[in-house]
Amino acid sequence: MTVTVMTAKEVTKKVFNKEKLFIFDVRNESDFQDWKIEGDNFQYLNIPYFELLDGVEEILDKIPTEQEVLVVCAKEGSSVMVAEMLSDAGLDVSYLQGGMKTWSEHLEPVKVGDLTDGGELYQFVRIGKGCLSYMVVSGGEAALIDATRMTDIYLDFAKEIGANITHVFDTHLHADHISGGRKIAETTGATYWLPPKDATEVTFEYQPLEDGNHVTIGSTTIDINALYSPGHTIGSTSFVVDGKFLLSGDILFIDSIGRPDLAGKAEDWVGDLRETLYNRYKELSEELVVLPAHFMIIEELNEDGSVSEKLGVLFAKNHGLNIEDENEFRKMVTENLPPQPNAYQEIRETNMGKINPDIDQQREMEIGPNRCAVR
Repeated sequence: MTVTVMTAKEVTKKVFNKEKLFIFDVRNESDFQDWKIEGDNFQYLNIPYFELLDGVEEILDKIPTEQEVLVVCAKEGSSVMVAEMLSDAGLDVSYLQGGMKTWSEHLEPVKVGDLTDGGELYQFVRIGKGCLSYMVVSGGEAALIDATRMTDIYLDFAKEIGANITHVFDTHLHADHISGGRKIAETTGATYWLPPKDATEVTFEYQPLEDGNHVTIGSTTIDINALYSPGHTIGSTSFVVDGKFLLSGDILFIDSIGRPDLAGKAEDWVGDLRETLYNRYKELSEELVVLPAHFMIIEELNEDGSVSEKLGVLFAKNHGLNIEDENEFRKMVTENLPPQPNAYQEIRETNMGKINPDIDQQREMEIGPNRCAVR
């Protein structure tokens, strides 16, 4: 029978379209339980590849023959071996090109809205990691917000749509993934913006992103109003774009809220987090479309694969926005924290410019799911 290659982009389309897929994950059980490819209609089987070295005959009855089967491992090699064994046993299967390493790095651009002057706003969905980044396009110019380290994807996309990247923003100093903002700014000559309260230890020059900043993109002015919104970090900053979209960084998600502990100051910052969510955001229009920097669960994806919701809906449905008692809120945020992201201290130091790990080290540092939220 045949063995075919399936790309991360093809798997992403299956996630977006809610298609059926049977995933045979041959990584160690602990790795599978910690982080896997998620889809609404995906089924799973996890057997470590080293248990299959003597053959796959004993597990053939666990592999369906009436739907697509995708074999997945960490870097590809083991899944190719297992896929070939299944093929020799008479099954049609695919393996994931590049394994979970590639799944972690795939970015899928999705248009999320039009701007008043004829521009567009795109969301880049890092489906395997839960990261969300943005490109605001107007009059042949573009601004990037919360870009990942996969910089070529943004540069190629901007070239494809005929836009020059002139401004790059990070809403805060990231701790779960390595920012590509500074590298993109250096490559394009764009201005790199960073909240100064998060930048006290950085080793490079930047433009201070502070409350009240307005930035012009393209021939028509688009106000990207920086809204100081501490809580996830002390410098966390939100953007209101074109009076329609609230880019909330890691402060507010669709199904959860930001964690305040990744700089070791949960008790100090939980009050700031509540102030931002319960007071500063309350002053904004409920018609604003919230566009966060991460999603936590696959159910947060819309029908087109984007992640967004109106602020008013979140005030009604997001549990983190509906805890009236301040002490209960504090307890929920400080005592209900998920495991911290892998290598988050090293990631913070990389984003400060203090260390410069090579690409393999960067990949290893980022392995695993999004852990920026509490819910």
